[in-house]
Amino acid sequence: MLDKLGAKGIVGVLLLVAGVGVIALQNLIIAAGIGLVVLGFVLTAWGLVSGLLASFGMGGMMGGGFE
Repeated sequence: MLDKLGAKGIVGVLLLVAGVGVIALQNLIIAAGIGLVVLGFVLTAWGLVSGLLASFGMGGMMGGGFE
């Protein structure tokens, strides 16, 4: 999976985790809420991209899924 992200994607994930970690140092509940929002964005984007790929006949390219 990491080879598909590339260098910028890996740095982005590390910055995201570090940011939530810094927030968690102050307030765990707010950090958990931000984590849930980020997870919601990721799942929404995954659903949109897999639906778009399925409409072009390439539905198996996203690896599994919830369908």
